[in-house]
Amino acid sequence: MSFEPIRTLAADDLKALDAVIRHHLHSDVALVRQIAEYLIHSGGKRLRPLLLLLCARALGYQGHHHHTLAAVVEFIHTATLLHDDVVDKSDLRRGQKTANALFGNEASVLVGDFIYSRAFQMMVSVNQMKVMEVLADATNVIAEGEVLQLLNCHDPEVDESRYLQVIRYKTAKLFESATRLAGILAEVPLPVEEHLATFGGELGTAFQIIDDVLDYSGQLEDLGKNLGDDLAEGKATLPVIRALQTAAPAQADLLRNAIEQGGGSSLEAVACIVRDSGALAYARQRALQFSQSALVHLNQALPPSSYRDALAQLTLLAVERTR
Repeated sequence: MSFEPIRTLAADDLKALDAVIRHHLHSDVALVRQIAEYLIHSGGKRLRPLLLLLCARALGYQGHHHHTLAAVVEFIHTATLLHDDVVDKSDLRRGQKTANALFGNEASVLVGDFIYSRAFQMMVSVNQMKVMEVLADATNVIAEGEVLQLLNCHDPEVDESRYLQVIRYKTAKLFESATRLAGILAEVPLPVEEHLATFGGELGTAFQIIDDVLDYSGQLEDLGKNLGDDLAEGKATLPVIRALQTAAPAQADLLRNAIEQGGGSSLEAVACIVRDSGALAYARQRALQFSQSALVHLNQALPPSSYRDALAQLTLLAVERTR
């Protein structure tokens, strides 16, 4: 499977999206322009806005607000990444230096604030109260997810339920909002809107679980990030949580210590335990379950079309990817 046919199908919409992003990231402040241009060229599949664009087309939407809202979704995502990288002290993302590594923490936080506020200016222009409700709720829930994740750091008692709660708040909520917004624009009945939202949320959950699997099984050149970043920050993601459940006592002690202390230095030992325990296969299976649930809701929400096929393909790619 390949991502390129999907991008080809959505090529016109993605081109329009790029134009909207460039227009609305303009600022008279030179540093804002500089960081914004860096972000535009830093890569990324723009998966969240792509979901909105494809869902809107699958529903037969004929207006232009889907371009604006797709850009809003991307802006919210970008702002959270800017802030995340400062909090996590990350210096690499998508194979490139993070904005905070290049421009400093202060500039990254403030430009993140600029992008957030620009997103809210844009969503107001659509002039639909429900759109503003969905996006305002999403940004608030994402912020709560960030705090939940912070509270879970260095805690070896974090279980799968707490882990999934962070994902639902921090990652899946924006996926859910993107697909729900397409339904709102197309004025679909509420049951269809709910199926769309659930499709996005389940897909987002699967996507994040695979991200966490790749933190222990991927290659640096594929991921464009530092392997073991989560462990270094004391985050107990699903592969480690599962390994803790099945590991021998001495191995479990090592895993607990790595979480409590921030185990970047013991990454190799932890990765061996995680791989040998079958935890990666378990996590991939959980991601597959969420993706299969997503497909059920997708098929209930949308009639057959090339756009629905592309969304189904994206759902499968989310769990089979290596980067």
